[in-house]
Amino acid sequence: MKTPFVGAISIAVLLTGCTVGPNYHRPAVQTPDTFRAPTPLPSNESASLADLKWWEIFKDERLQDLERTALTQNYDLRDAVARVEAARANVGIVRSEQYPNFAAGADITTTRSSRDGSIPLPASFVRSQNRTFGEATLNLLSFEADIWGRLRRATEAARAQLLEAEETRKAVITTLVGDVASAYFTLRELDYELDISRRTLATRQESLELIKNRQAGGVATLIDLRQGEQLVYTAAETIPVLQQQIEQTENTISLLLGKNPGEVVRGRSLTEQDLPPDVPAGIPSALLDRRPDIRAAEQNLVAANAQIGVAKAAYFPQVSLSGFLGGQGTQLSSLFSGPSRVWNFTPQVTQPIFTAGRLKSNVRLAEALHESALVEYEKAIQTGFTDVSNALIAHQRVRESRVQQELLVAALQDRTRLAYVRYRGGVDTLLNALDADRDQFQAELTLAQIRSNELLSVVQLYKALGGGWQ
Repeated sequence: MKTPFVGAISIAVLLTGCTVGPNYHRPAVQTPDTFRAPTPLPSNESASLADLKWWEIFKDERLQDLERTALTQNYDLRDAVARVEAARANVGIVRSEQYPNFAAGADITTTRSSRDGSIPLPASFVRSQNRTFGEATLNLLSFEADIWGRLRRATEAARAQLLEAEETRKAVITTLVGDVASAYFTLRELDYELDISRRTLATRQESLELIKNRQAGGVATLIDLRQGEQLVYTAAETIPVLQQQIEQTENTISLLLGKNPGEVVRGRSLTEQDLPPDVPAGIPSALLDRRPDIRAAEQNLVAANAQIGVAKAAYFPQVSLSGFLGGQGTQLSSLFSGPSRVWNFTPQVTQPIFTAGRLKSNVRLAEALHESALVEYEKAIQTGFTDVSNALIAHQRVRESRVQQELLVAALQDRTRLAYVRYRGGVDTLLNALDADRDQFQAELTLAQIRSNELLSVVQLYKALGGGWQ
């Protein structure tokens, strides 16, 4: 009696060979031969900055400690990890629908009959007032024979969503590594600007004392004194502004680290930070497999493609199976033998006839979502190429600007020194010395910003190339 029950399941499994809906093929995307940059890059350069680990890019030990803490405690990353686990569990749930689900059941019922009912019966007629009835079954819950591949397409979509969640987790890591490094370099830039402001304030206070002495001797005028005070107050005003920015940047870093607002331990100064000797970009086509956000967009496209098959499978008959196998009787010893055995097998076929356009609309919806996912995938690729090009342009142009700014600062420092020498010797006016001092202060602050931008351009290039998640 088990043969019809098991044989029917075997036949249903053998029928699961057809899968409706389109199979996924990666869309053809035209990639440039090389990334756009101010200086043409070698077209056959396969090495990429993204192939390096983040600790090989950022050599500051304190920054490395911050990165490790962020990769352990950051809230966004922890949420991304939880989403991966949720997607993995969802794959198990969806995949389980492809297989038969069995459940075992058993019950024992004991009843007592009354001799003094509406028709009293003698004791000799009702020998026993207690009756026990038992049942034990193995139930085949409703099982769909996946003849048209609906469940397999659903599982394919769930697997793609799992891979998308995993790639999204890697993209969060890349973003987190870049954000921590950017915030740290910005903090070191503000520290450097604060040092410049304090040194400038001390120098201007000394100059103000000189002006006061010369005014007392009748050499300097009151307007000279007021101009000297103006420079002192200007330098002093920048200090609390920079301190505010420093403290807020520390709070930003603390949030990235999953910590309460607090002070951040520093390492190397802004001028001591190492820059990579070269920044190879690699082959543009490799960007499709290196950037996690592009791979996540592709997996989203894979899932959308599989959902078309799920929608189209609804046009075809749905075959479901259910049944049970077991025994019923009053004796436990004979529960599974002889006339006590029972079984039931119920195949069911359901064919949609009229759904008022719902099935067709579901297919159109799935196709529209697939088209949207395709557009997002193509956009992610073009965004990747644009990010890399912008980072390459910024890296080279900022480096050129930094070289010129260093020359400007050196010239202004010498000009300021000579102007004060001439002023002390009575050869030149105070106005030239004050102008030189003001120009030097602004140029030094600008140089600090340019140095920071050069470091940030490396961070942005590393992130744009898809590095940091390995």
